[in-house]
Amino acid sequence: MNWINNVVRPKIRSLWSAKRDVPENLWVKCPETGEMVFHRDLEANQWVIPNSGYHMRMPAEARLKMLFDDGIYDAIQTPSVLQDPLKFRDEKRYVDRLRDSRAKTGHDDAVIVGAGRIETQPLVAAVQDFDFMGGSLGMAAGEAIVRGMEEAVSRKAPFVMFTASGGARMQEGILSLMQMPRTTVAVEMLRAAGLPYIVVLTNPTLGGVTASYAMLGDIHIAEPGALIGFAGPRVIEQTIREKLPEGFQRAEYLFDHGMVDMVVHRKELRSTIARLVRLLLPATDAPSQAVALR
Repeated sequence: MNWINNVVRPKIRSLWSAKRDVPENLWVKCPETGEMVFHRDLEANQWVIPNSGYHMRMPAEARLKMLFDDGIYDAIQTPSVLQDPLKFRDEKRYVDRLRDSRAKTGHDDAVIVGAGRIETQPLVAAVQDFDFMGGSLGMAAGEAIVRGMEEAVSRKAPFVMFTASGGARMQEGILSLMQMPRTTVAVEMLRAAGLPYIVVLTNPTLGGVTASYAMLGDIHIAEPGALIGFAGPRVIEQTIREKLPEGFQRAEYLFDHGMVDMVVHRKELRSTIARLVRLLLPATDAPSQAVALR
């Protein structure tokens, strides 16, 4: 038996030909500086590039875990809706797009809702996941937001909305646009109950989302560098045929022009929201804060 030909060489060939099972996206590139960051280091830094401070998009579940005490929260079940009421098809069938997005994100739709506590204060929060069809606002997302606000009223808890969306979902047509007035009515329900509504604008927040519940908060917080507006800057430039100012529609520009109340780094976001919740709660729920503000 020639063990070199029959044993050693086949082993060597198998080692060379075997495909390495290497996970994708081990390294993440900063869109601003090109810096490469190991994905675990980025996750440990709350998806903020360490040197440039660029705020990457954050997974929806990670948002909720970051917000609530000890990362513990109850997932709120949201109502189900018709999947494809218009039988819409473009390059792909709408039902196929939904299936792909659900497989990619693990969510039923673009908004998830959770309830828990922040520095012992009860809180309900909803997060839009941009990875689910660009965080677009459709019937399911609208139902989730309304359900979250109803839960906040039921628990007598403040409501926090993390927005991230390209706008309304075109595959649902007028049914998508109807979510704008529906969520607006839900915001009024919060106000009638005397409960704080805090909006955190993340990158990007555009279209019908900006034209409805994203700009109806008692307090508007923006993450650094977030793109916020109705139409995108490129569309505006093409329409008016003029060059827009530097940083137009970015969080810092909107803060300078009074469109948002504060721009807060992600690492300071939780403590900022907790402080606002204490300040905005009705005096009957937080007498010590009422005395301190006199």
